[in-house]
Amino acid sequence: MLDKKVAELLNDQINKEFYSAYLYLDFSVYYDEIGLDGFANWYKIQAQEERDHAMLFLQYMQNNGEKVTLGAIDKPNKDLNDKLQVLKYGLEHERLVTSLIHNIYEAAHSVKDFRTMQFLDWFVKEQGEEEKNAEDMIKKMELFGDDAKSLYMLNSEMAGRAYSAPSLTL
Repeated sequence: MLDKKVAELLNDQINKEFYSAYLYLDFSVYYDEIGLDGFANWYKIQAQEERDHAMLFLQYMQNNGEKVTLGAIDKPNKDLNDKLQVLKYGLEHERLVTSLIHNIYEAAHSVKDFRTMQFLDWFVKEQGEEEKNAEDMIKKMELFGDDAKSLYMLNSEMAGRAYSAPSLTL
């Protein structure tokens, strides 16, 4: 059995990951509506990844005999009307998720829950990659987003992203 506080934080993270998926799906819809199907693809895949993250947390809880309680998923509340700002919202959100993962890790460390810490190691690494990807997208948009030909090429790059499920073994 997991420490009560650790289990509570893990359970909350399930909901947060589903919210992330919902947020990124909203971003995908925005980009599709303004004709940037590559960016829409990128965020649709991002939504799939976040859903899979939620499922990994859920499975971890179940593997440890913990009750999972699903909460309501909040409606995304970002004003999506600027292609660069949406990317900045993405980075802001990834930084929030990183802090949530760190909070769980800290709680697990405080009760010497090494198994949960090991489980979270993958997410700590993943969040580093997520923040880097978000930062790179912002830099590219700042450099090329105002030029139609360059934006077309950047959009084509984003369209090339393919989905691959996380390779975390529970």
